Amino acid sequence: MDTNPSVEMFKKVLENQMLQTTKIVEEELDAEIQKLDQMDDEDLERLKERRLEALKKAQQQKQEWLSKGHGEYREIPSERDFFQEVKESNNVVCHFYRDTTLRCKIVDKHLTILAKKHIETKFIKLNAEKSPFLCERLSIKVIPTLALVKDGKTQDFIVGFTDLGNTDDFTTETLEWRLGCSGIINYSGNLMDPPFQTQKKFGTSFTKLDKKTIRGKKYDSDSDDD
Repeated sequence: MDTNPSVEMFKKVLENQMLQTTKIVEEELDAEIQKLDQMDDEDLERLKERRLEALKKAQQQKQEWLSKGHGEYREIPSERDFFQEVKESNNVVCHFYRDTTLRCKIVDKHLTILAKKHIETKFIKLNAEKSPFLCERLSIKVIPTLALVKDGKTQDFIVGFTDLGNTDDFTTETLEWRLGCSGIINYSGNLMDPPFQTQKKFGTSFTKLDKKTIRGKKYDSDSDDD
């Protein structure tokens, strides 16, 4: 079987780019090592002070987040509370749920884990049947839906489990990856390498709702067990 010239050329270009990137990283590392070698005791002391100050600021930021309800996954009682919650935090994940929808309980399990891991983001839930104004304003028609709010503005939605491999058995890492794609959490993994194989089948085009109205106050369920 003949080799496709275009594929071979692409491979060579990719290999050259990787080699170039590796060379740049090595040069930067060498420069850092040389810089450290040239430091005297006074320079090292200043570096230590800067690092301690950075750690102090990070700890203060963590305490501030915790005081605003970060670090735990919790339910808020009303629509009015929603606006206050998103106002005081830069990154918020809000799960619009319904008690009778099984898939909402699956989402609860994963968000409970992620809330503890990603203290930089606030994780809350709101009963869709008790928040008709918000559901209409955000065009929420499928339950469960996660609204991803950044700097007070809803920038993305995770609707049902379509973006999670279309399965009830998706992992916490899969949801974490999807949240990372929206920049709503500090994701340390490779966004180009989804943690589930079926992503290659379903692609990476995520569901975003553009309509501003919903049909009445009835919500469709993404669960077969509803």
